[in-house]
Amino acid sequence: MLMSLAGIVFGIGFFIVTQAQTSGFEQFFIRTILGTNGAIRIEDKIQSTIFAIAAAGHDADASKFEVAADRAGRKYIEGVEDPALITDALRKFRNVSGVSAVVQGSVIADSTFKNDAAKIYGINLEDHLAVSDLGSQIVRGAGGLEDFRTTPQGLLVGKVLADRLQLSPGDSLILQAGTEQRRYRVSALYETGVSDIDRVRIYMHLGEARSLLKKTSGASFIQVTLFDRDRAPQDAAKMEQVLRHGAKGWQEREKTWLEVFRALRVSSALTVSTIILISGLGMFNTLAMIVIEKTKEIAILRSMGYTRSDISRIFIWLGAIVLVMGTVGGWIMGAGVTYGVSKLPIRIRGIFSADSFQVYWSIWHYVVATLTAAVVVMTAAVIPARRAARLEPGDIIRGTSQ
Repeated sequence: MLMSLAGIVFGIGFFIVTQAQTSGFEQFFIRTILGTNGAIRIEDKIQSTIFAIAAAGHDADASKFEVAADRAGRKYIEGVEDPALITDALRKFRNVSGVSAVVQGSVIADSTFKNDAAKIYGINLEDHLAVSDLGSQIVRGAGGLEDFRTTPQGLLVGKVLADRLQLSPGDSLILQAGTEQRRYRVSALYETGVSDIDRVRIYMHLGEARSLLKKTSGASFIQVTLFDRDRAPQDAAKMEQVLRHGAKGWQEREKTWLEVFRALRVSSALTVSTIILISGLGMFNTLAMIVIEKTKEIAILRSMGYTRSDISRIFIWLGAIVLVMGTVGGWIMGAGVTYGVSKLPIRIRGIFSADSFQVYWSIWHYVVATLTAAVVVMTAAVIPARRAARLEPGDIIRGTSQ
């Protein structure tokens, strides 16, 4: 029984730890993505097709018009024609906390060391600080954002790209867009932790980006942040309907990675649950042996007036006591190990950047672990309890009990 109790403690403890780790890295990834690309991205104007126009003319019901348009497919016009108008409209949504128009374009970045392909993001710094964590992502540069703010020709370069080009703050960098070629100054280096971003993205002032890319008006997309990030799909659908521009929430944009994290969380839960299952089997075997060995004692109790329910409750209470002790021990172990793991250094560079194990504290990890253990332990206790309750004193005395 002590071995079963120890197994339940370890099973619940490791269940909590693995869920805290997998959920921790998932939440860290989500925070990184939201701090870089925002909760919603508005891009590409929706143009009604001939079928959609015809449907609207024959039916005044807006919902039916939307269905007809979706069935016929949509045609998108690249970019946002009037970002100022769209920005003003977005700020009226209750859940919107920040809006930033961005002009994007591909360039060749040429330093004295080598050249490499890059993407420039023209931004209004104050607006973009409201929709991203750019302010806390600066890793090198004495002047940092203040130098960028006061330097019209200033650039914020991703650390990975800067390392490839051997760039440091204060260095010059030539950017070539088509036939246009201009020299800029690196104000600071930033690191989002997402290597695909830090390897290609260069921030510059919005007006300068328009001039370099020869885009006198419009924007490539508008980045939006929300007070409640979980409402992104509903808000994106509403924005798309009202603004007639494509809108994607972060859940849709990062669907692949979110499914990977979900699969890892379920897989780890199933794997660790086998410890609880094996402990439950051991407990079942122990209780079954007790029933076999204590048949005479059970007969005495029955002859003294104990009912079948009384005998059954003895074994069920035994299982409940083991469950409670195992749960408390597992919670203590899980919390302690989770805290210890969160302090372990680890260097991760890939889809995100982390220098320690990421953990996520949630009461639901403890609840699910307890429910899993309860199902296994109580099942292991109920079956021997029912067998013990079926024993008859007369059959035990005659030696014919089954």
